[in-house]
Amino acid sequence: MDFAAFLDQAWASRNLILAGLGRTILISAIAIFFGTILGVAIGVLLTYGNIVVRFVIRIYTDFLRGTPVFVLILACFYILSVAGVDLTPFQAGTFALALFCSSHVGEIVRGALKAIPVGQTEAARSIGLTFPQIFRYVLMPQAMRQILPTWVNTATEIVKASTLLSIIGVVELLLTIQQIISRTYMTLEFYFLAGILYFIVDFAIERAGRYFERRVAIPD
Repeated sequence: MDFAAFLDQAWASRNLILAGLGRTILISAIAIFFGTILGVAIGVLLTYGNIVVRFVIRIYTDFLRGTPVFVLILACFYILSVAGVDLTPFQAGTFALALFCSSHVGEIVRGALKAIPVGQTEAARSIGLTFPQIFRYVLMPQAMRQILPTWVNTATEIVKASTLLSIIGVVELLLTIQQIISRTYMTLEFYFLAGILYFIVDFAIERAGRYFERRVAIPD
């Protein structure tokens, strides 16, 4: 491996690499953000919804969790197009990742809410709190301590799953690296660089998660 030649090619391609990295971060951030919001709603409905709502939401979560991300991305891009919903590859891929994220976050939230003793909800109702107030001031602060560690794992999985968007033509980091490799023939070197960049993104998410875990932890 000619390390000097690799550095020269990497520097020459820096704008392309940074653009691909930025697109990967943007896709992941949008999918994680909307997936988390939808996932929280799903978790609440799975826990406190009536039997019909719980049944429908259960089908949704089990279907998405049991569907490979690759298939979900293709479905959102091609099937929605046939149905008359025209999405760009970026929109379809991000939508698929957000749906996948929401199904996992929903199960995380459901498990955390189920672990909170029912007596706390009953006590909050006895002092006149509405359900939104109970959720905000009683349930969610306690659930966050259990949600965060698993949510971090889900978030990092979404970043890694973003590599699959290259199959529908989204020029994220992996596809950018593959395009550079096709020009330079430095396969090992640039894939190693891609691995480092993905590690940096996932490590940043993990450290941010640890920071918020400490913020919501019960003081010793």
